Amino acid sequence: METIKKISELTKKYSRPVIALGMFDGVHVGHVSVIRHAVEIAKENDGTAMVFTFLNHPLNVLDPQSAPLMICNRSLRREIFAELGIKILIEILFTKEFSKKSPEEFLNLIKEKISPIYVVTGPNYTFGRSGKGNCRMLVRECENYGFKAEICSAVAIDKKMVSSTKIRALIANGNLELANEFLGYEFTYASTVVHGDKRGRKLGFPTANLEIDDGHAMLPNGVYAVRVKTDGMFYGGIANIGDNPTFKLAKRRLEIFIDNFNRDIYGEEIFVSFIKKIREEKIFSSVEELQSQIYEDIRIFKSIFNFNKLGEKFR
Repeated sequence: METIKKISELTKKYSRPVIALGMFDGVHVGHVSVIRHAVEIAKENDGTAMVFTFLNHPLNVLDPQSAPLMICNRSLRREIFAELGIKILIEILFTKEFSKKSPEEFLNLIKEKISPIYVVTGPNYTFGRSGKGNCRMLVRECENYGFKAEICSAVAIDKKMVSSTKIRALIANGNLELANEFLGYEFTYASTVVHGDKRGRKLGFPTANLEIDDGHAMLPNGVYAVRVKTDGMFYGGIANIGDNPTFKLAKRRLEIFIDNFNRDIYGEEIFVSFIKKIREEKIFSSVEELQSQIYEDIRIFKSIFNFNKLGEKFR
């Protein structure tokens, strides 16, 4: 998948582009329905499947106090786009200058820089200054800009409408099962492995340590069965979210014990997918009691992974 980060880079002409428009901040099942439809149209028309989105959420620029938490980071989002069949990702930085474009100017930009044959989006998509452009306008005006427009219906699961806002709430409240169902894949946190205090190694359970980004959605503290992807390979493991109260550490972080793994991955980005919660975080009276609990956590995680294949893609 080719990634374009600046409008000025849109100089190459692509064969019969079909664009999926949206923020796609969680790439949940509703977003996927839009992207898959764009990919299908591109295949039917011997075209090029594209996504046009922003590197940052517009509210981070327009109203930072109201900006939503990320559900998946840029690396994960790009990986999912590629797995869905997107060939060209236009992922530009949203700026105050860009926010001043009228809906007509935005559509003209699409026409002049990409010349799509189709544009596909969801029912709540807005564009242009103050979000004045909407799906009705897109359908009404599209032919004036040389393309057709298709609006995908919202997606519901068990009569519950799927949205990024609902998924953030589910994650924050620890409803991992429903959050994963709405996402269509396991909630995944991707970040770079940092040095910790090496206490896990001393206990006989070396861990990969990840800092928790304050701008990213995260589950409540506790111990979880996880699937870890690193260097293209999948491994099972257990993850602890919390401040490690037994050793009175103040900063909340994510520690992952990866089963049957001994490679040095400091400085590497890994993907941690949350499968199921094992238990709450708790304080132990001794190191021996903690070690015993970790052995039990590992036994539970292995029983869970008897029913979960490790080598699956995010989609």
